[in-house]
Amino acid sequence: MNKLLTGEELRDECRKNGIDIMGERVAFEDLKKPHRAETTDYELQQRLIEYRRQLRESRMWMLALISALTSLASAVIAVYAVFGINR
Repeated sequence: MNKLLTGEELRDECRKNGIDIMGERVAFEDLKKPHRAETTDYELQQRLIEYRRQLRESRMWMLALISALTSLASAVIAVYAVFGINR
């Protein structure tokens, strides 16, 4: 398992992967516009872990789809070979 990043390394990794590094929107009475709070290292670590998990899941889904299509092609070829279907 990878060591959890902290500080600027963590922020750079999040930026590189397109992960939002800002926190939730907070409205202050003395400011006319909404303000976004700073995030903690823990919150950014959780976002990075979730991003990596989703990336792994999407890759595994693609691998499962390719496997299923390969099995289907194999079955079609087997039926063709067994019954000797000619064009």
